[in-house]
Amino acid sequence: MEHPIDRRRLLRAAGAGLLGAALLEIPVSAVPPGVRSPLLFHSPQVEPFVDELPRLPVLRGTQLDLIASTTTHRFHRDLPESAALGYNGLSYLGPTIEHPVGTALRLRFENRLTTHPLADDVDTSLHGVAASFRTAAPSSLHLHGGVTPPDSDGHPEQLVYPGGGIDHEFPLAQDAGHLWYHDHAMGITRLNVYAGLAGMLLLRDEFDTGEPGNPLGLPAGEFEIPLVLQEKLFTAAGQQSVRSTPIVPAGGWEGGAVGDIGLVNGKIWPYLPVARGLYRFRVLNAASFSVWNLFFGNRMRFWVIGGDHGLLDAAVAVRELRLSPGERVDVLVDFAELAPGETVELCNDEAPVSQAAILGEVAMPRFCQFRVQDRPGWSGGVPQRLRGGAFQPPMVPPIETPTVIRDVTVSQPYELRVPPAIMSLNNLTFTSPEIEMPRQGTVEQWNIINITPDPHPIHLHLVTFRILGRTPLRTLDYQSAHPQPPIGTRWAPSADGFLAGPMQPPQPWEAGRKDIVRVDGGTVTSIIVRFPTAAELGFDPDATFPRRIPTELAEGHDHGDHRHSDHATSALQGYVWHCHLLDHEDHDMMLRYRIVP
Repeated sequence: MEHPIDRRRLLRAAGAGLLGAALLEIPVSAVPPGVRSPLLFHSPQVEPFVDELPRLPVLRGTQLDLIASTTTHRFHRDLPESAALGYNGLSYLGPTIEHPVGTALRLRFENRLTTHPLADDVDTSLHGVAASFRTAAPSSLHLHGGVTPPDSDGHPEQLVYPGGGIDHEFPLAQDAGHLWYHDHAMGITRLNVYAGLAGMLLLRDEFDTGEPGNPLGLPAGEFEIPLVLQEKLFTAAGQQSVRSTPIVPAGGWEGGAVGDIGLVNGKIWPYLPVARGLYRFRVLNAASFSVWNLFFGNRMRFWVIGGDHGLLDAAVAVRELRLSPGERVDVLVDFAELAPGETVELCNDEAPVSQAAILGEVAMPRFCQFRVQDRPGWSGGVPQRLRGGAFQPPMVPPIETPTVIRDVTVSQPYELRVPPAIMSLNNLTFTSPEIEMPRQGTVEQWNIINITPDPHPIHLHLVTFRILGRTPLRTLDYQSAHPQPPIGTRWAPSADGFLAGPMQPPQPWEAGRKDIVRVDGGTVTSIIVRFPTAAELGFDPDATFPRRIPTELAEGHDHGDHRHSDHATSALQGYVWHCHLLDHEDHDMMLRYRIVP
């Protein structure tokens, strides 16, 4: 059904670089509820809960190989095989790596990619992207949450081309936690991860062993299950797609596509048979764009026991929680309260951001279904405490007092292109020399000032931090007092004098160590970060390392148009911090930073 939207006016405005303004002129009521929007692509309708949830294989060892390959994958019983990417022979995603704390992991990463499954969406106008990426895509492996030397961190400019490889050294001399690995190649991270290059790493210690009989009394074995949550769009032919609207032409960066189908472990709306007992789910939001508000369809309670970097002091009972891209949450769910034969769905009701809603996007409603069987499950109860007791790790330490306050900004300055916005930190692009340079051993408070109306999950490589709180901002007054200069000029004025209320503390399940924080629209989100010293790390975080671009190219492919070819042998230094909405990270909400002596 078509609706009387002035498409010519919309496209004229888009061509003038004013797509955002044009969208705001369309009344939200233009696309009534339940009607498929003419401004959106829609996936084929498929029956939910017909495929069983896959269990991702487990990989252990101190010396491992991880190989990225081009594959085909069946996402649903009734869809054909789709072009995809995977690790280590999997048709989609990668194995779950389990590894002990304090034991170094030596990992050989190899790129065996061929034609990219999303080749038509490679945008060569983005920084660092070449046309050759469509047929010979580079890759860069990042261990998200790893305390990792800079030459093994998966810097986005340290590219491995098809036919090449790189050796990573992961010390993993850090607390037990829930890490994950994914592609981090400059300008195509969103495409490589969306196509399948992601997997989990569970870091174990003597308390959280992952084995039955562990000191913490947590579910283990078949009752501990990683859940990789994603959303996706499919073409009419059943192929995965990253484009949500015809307003953005093929080959153009969109800035954020909301999926209309939910995936768990690579399957569309799967079901999982469960016993009547307690389960531990290691949940990852591996989406490119959307924040979700997760809950069970019957609104039953569940317990958060940990997050990005390990266990909380005690379990937190909740009935819902918000999870942004890149965040992990460790939850316990008790199916003993349900009768055999009952089912319950893992759901989402987070509304899409405003511009997506104007186009007609709605919340992707569900991820998977749990089917309760007539058999006993894990019979232990929810632990009252997880830290600070006998045979438990020490309690999460108090938040440190900062000696340096640093203001940074999140914004969407307009430029003349379709779509019109570039995503930016500090009003800069990735190549800017004006980078943050905290000193080793210093405790800093970062005030992340978000003048956009949308949430942005901000991730800092190498370090962990604690969330101090979120404070509402009088955004228009702040911008009026501090006019934003053209893109490329650093802009991060203090928000003092423009706060709209008291700081709101983090939710109880956000109380542990984090490496990513959801920065809500129109807020100042404050985090406390300690930047470690070289002596503490056992490596120099400010060491230079080779870029490794043109020496490992696949035979027969010409990468001469790569934008870094004129300085391909120059050294890299430091880490990056960025928005983990991968669409935003690619253009250009990512900056370098160094931790200097």
